[in-house]
Amino acid sequence: MTMQTIGEETAESKRSEPTRVHQLVSAQAGTNPAAVALVSCSSTLTYKQLEEDSNRLAHHLCGLGVGADVVVGVCIERSPLMVVAALSILKAGGAYLPIDPTYPQDRINFIVSDARPRLVLSHSAIVRRLLDERIQSMALDLELEDLALQPATMPDQHGQMNDLAYVIYTSGSTGQPKGVEITHKGLMNLIAWHHSAFQVTSSDRATQMASPGFDAAVWEVWPYLTAGASLYFPGESVRSQSDLLRNWLVEKLITISFVPTPLAERMLDLDWPTNAALRFMLTGADTLYHYPPAGLPFHLVNNYGPTESTVVATSGTVASSASSELPSIGRPITNTEIYILDGQMRQVPTGSSGDLYIGGPGLARGYRNRPELTAERFVSNPCRDAPGDRLYKTGDLARMLPDGQIAFIGRSDDQVKIRGFRVELTEITNTLSRHPAIRETVVIAREDKPGQKRLVAYVVLRLGVAVTNAGLRDFLGQYLPDYMMPAAFVTMDSLPLGASGKVDRSELPSLTDGNILRDETFISPRNPTEEQIVAIIAELLALERVGVNDNFFLLGGNSLLATQVIARVRESFDIEVTLLNVFDNPTVAGIAAVVEQLVIERVEALSDEEAGRLVTEEK
Repeated sequence: MTMQTIGEETAESKRSEPTRVHQLVSAQAGTNPAAVALVSCSSTLTYKQLEEDSNRLAHHLCGLGVGADVVVGVCIERSPLMVVAALSILKAGGAYLPIDPTYPQDRINFIVSDARPRLVLSHSAIVRRLLDERIQSMALDLELEDLALQPATMPDQHGQMNDLAYVIYTSGSTGQPKGVEITHKGLMNLIAWHHSAFQVTSSDRATQMASPGFDAAVWEVWPYLTAGASLYFPGESVRSQSDLLRNWLVEKLITISFVPTPLAERMLDLDWPTNAALRFMLTGADTLYHYPPAGLPFHLVNNYGPTESTVVATSGTVASSASSELPSIGRPITNTEIYILDGQMRQVPTGSSGDLYIGGPGLARGYRNRPELTAERFVSNPCRDAPGDRLYKTGDLARMLPDGQIAFIGRSDDQVKIRGFRVELTEITNTLSRHPAIRETVVIAREDKPGQKRLVAYVVLRLGVAVTNAGLRDFLGQYLPDYMMPAAFVTMDSLPLGASGKVDRSELPSLTDGNILRDETFISPRNPTEEQIVAIIAELLALERVGVNDNFFLLGGNSLLATQVIARVRESFDIEVTLLNVFDNPTVAGIAAVVEQLVIERVEALSDEEAGRLVTEEK
């Protein structure tokens, strides 16, 4: 595949400096200074105001030594001020480091200590609350008078397309975040593709909804400001509620909006006015499980890309379909290459699964201060013998479809071991999502008690659609082996989302909340035997409550745990229940009835002498 590189140094490009993001924004300010650039609940900035405010701050930063590859932090909430700060850093020749002020203090401290920014731009309230006094910071709201004395024209800074544009931290497999270094070349490639793919013009109205520390925020800001469009910031109460967000998008005449996948899927189920201004709903950040219904007034576009490839690597419009296959992640964007390779770094045939690698100008320079990890994940391209030609190993599995689109399969490391079997959680999630009653789902392996790992499926049901535990099991049983069957299904109103818009698995509730999907009405134990059986099962399965009609195996029990039930029954009642007894009578009431029957049989078998001795011992 021939790759045309944005900003490639040719004889022509050496005679004139390549255009970078901040230069394009300044050009828009020169062309239409009165046009609206940024709109929030509390403020509106024209392109002229954005230009002058960012220029003054840029001059101040130049005086502090900010220049090529010098990193400056931006710890500001989603707002026009956040954009002004980032733009000023680019104009000073530096690279901005977005830091979400809602992050835990320890995470902020780690990012700052690891990235070692020259200083951190923030707000007085945030500085007092979050930033360590040992960190050089600047509260922009307290520096307005001094900044007003700076020139309103853009600093005369020259740079290269391989200079850093921003550094953004993403979760690391070691438990510590890792900083990804993105160049102007990668950012400009993203912008050029975006302008072309979505026909962005100055009449567009776009949204900024992603949290500052999520790289989707990069994608939400620069493609629109470089085209002279208007950028709107929804309030916190709006951006996470599907119906409120729909109403806001319609009211503000938004034409293009990025919406994280779980939230986008909820919005697809809503009614939309046929005259809505929205042209494109862009989604990404998680697996898209459902196709859009027919009749939506906008196009749904599914996007895929790790932070290491400048936000987006593949993209494709998703049409209505009754297919049982998941929607694809589209095709590579402009100048981007996708390879699907086997363990020996050889391309696999079309239709076969393999490891997904990305190449092209969108690749990050590498990880900040992590040369070993950079060398491990950014590797030489085995498919082309060109010096410096690299591929990024995503850690994802995919397969190429006959039409050139790419089917996302899941993480290569999203695998757990249950009772000796290796289980791909993604396969269970993908299968369960095909059930007509399921709107959203995620499957995880819980280990609430050491050594007792079990699969739990969290499901959000479609409105007005009923489902039973047995019904879900019957459905999965058509496609999955028994060892891949979730031990329990937990119903939720919605799945918890993290700052990136992905499902936050750490916030999924435990099984002690009484939210397990049951097939029977809950009935409390009615006699001492049932009370004892309930206590045994509740402790073994780490459940808050167990009813007499609850099925031990549908609550998450298995044959291994059943042997522990038998052992505890033996200790409590001094009788021997068999494994077959439990399988044939799996409810609390059934097991209790077996116990009582065995106790009766044992008493009836006693001789008069044994019965008398037993009565004496009881006294």
